[in-house]
Amino acid sequence: MRHLSPSSWAVITVSIAAVVHLALGFSIEFSVDEAHYALYAKHLALSYFDHPPLVGWVQWPLVSLTSSEGMIRLIPELLWIISAYLVYLVTLEIHHLMQGRNAGYLTTTLPSANLCGLMAILAITVAPLPHVLAIGLLPDTLLTPLSLGLMLMALKWLCRDTFSLGDWIATGLLLGLAGLSKYTAAFTAFALMLVLLSTPKKSWIRQLGFWLAMLIALLVISPVLYWNWVNEWISFKYQLAHGSGGTWAWRRVAAFLGIQIACFGPLLIIGGFIYLKNCLHTNKLSLLALLSFFVIPFVIFASLSGGGSLPHWTTPAWFCMAPFAGIGLAKAWNMQHRLAIRILIIAQLIICILGFGFVLSGGINTAAVKSNPIADLYGWKAAGQKAAQLAIATKADGIAVQNWTLGSRAAWYASPLPVFVMDQRQDQFDLWFGQLPQGSSVILMNWSGMPFQAPVGGKHAFERCEPLDSLEIVRFGQVLSKFDFNLCRNWQDSGAAH
Repeated sequence: MRHLSPSSWAVITVSIAAVVHLALGFSIEFSVDEAHYALYAKHLALSYFDHPPLVGWVQWPLVSLTSSEGMIRLIPELLWIISAYLVYLVTLEIHHLMQGRNAGYLTTTLPSANLCGLMAILAITVAPLPHVLAIGLLPDTLLTPLSLGLMLMALKWLCRDTFSLGDWIATGLLLGLAGLSKYTAAFTAFALMLVLLSTPKKSWIRQLGFWLAMLIALLVISPVLYWNWVNEWISFKYQLAHGSGGTWAWRRVAAFLGIQIACFGPLLIIGGFIYLKNCLHTNKLSLLALLSFFVIPFVIFASLSGGGSLPHWTTPAWFCMAPFAGIGLAKAWNMQHRLAIRILIIAQLIICILGFGFVLSGGINTAAVKSNPIADLYGWKAAGQKAAQLAIATKADGIAVQNWTLGSRAAWYASPLPVFVMDQRQDQFDLWFGQLPQGSSVILMNWSGMPFQAPVGGKHAFERCEPLDSLEIVRFGQVLSKFDFNLCRNWQDSGAAH
């Protein structure tokens, strides 16, 4: 196997990771976000309260045929493989651009293109967090290959300084699909525009194809615009409030940066640093512009993290950084820093393997059930089915939970029964199932990982709640969590609850 080419090793690496993803995908239940977006596919619409619709649309064919988590997870796995292929392809294109006649580089100092591609693949494969998005479909899973596709189109422009009509059409489709996947695709669009502006001649402004691409992108995202217009722009209002987070604090920014290093690993950072130090000539403005596919979203998310953010939001940005990191790591490899690179790869790989084992085992349980985050991945199927049985037996009007993160799994596994979220915020469940009617009775699900007191007595509460049953979730002999089921009768003043 020593004689295998770097491209062969890249294929082997991606294949091994894919097998691991599939094994995990068929072994665990849906996470909260996966269930939420799978419900998008069950309730097809032009758009949704919290995200654009593509994450639901792409699942609709499989969700309409099966409820198997493993089968539905074939979609994110395919997207991850496409993303890995695009990382390799973009790396080769950047390498080609650096070897260009006017690039200002000594081509003899550049490692081989295939070695750079392999290093880029290794850097993303041993990064822990991307494996989560390879198993579970999130909007970021979609945005990652679309961002890389736009980066590839930007590279084509830089290499040729001209586009065919087909290239412009492809660019417009990619921009539109990115907009349908997540609102933060605007950051990728800004990066593409920066690349176009970095070229000495701005001939693209006068090309019909450019304006056709803009029209195509606008037409593709028109369902989102129309849906929001009809629904008083609730999705945009929610995203603006969600992105701003809570009270801004520097400690949250420091925590965000630390979590980013832990989630994506030092290889990407070190490779990117080596690239900037040794491979980038500042007189090549176009390469600096290409880096904006990483810099723009990462800097914005880092600045927003002072009010609160989620670590996976930067995943598309890190995949766009991977080609640069691959070139930097390949250069370090050729400079005889192989032992250090091997140690980093093995260390990150061990972290990934430990994470996979932690998930399959059900985590490490303690006296406080809430302290085990892996407990959230087990038991919801049995709990949802039991809640549905109890609702039918008691002729209840549906199932109720007291936080939306509990509602997604309940609604998926207890389908087609309605699930009502008993809180004071508007969310997607209000659009799907409406507000709980006055006088209704429901099966109230309470989970030990996020316990609530039953809302009894008062202005927005039930007249009474009585315990019906409970369910302990056990894995490998340890109790992970517990579900309690109560029959709650006569909901009062539901119309003022939101």
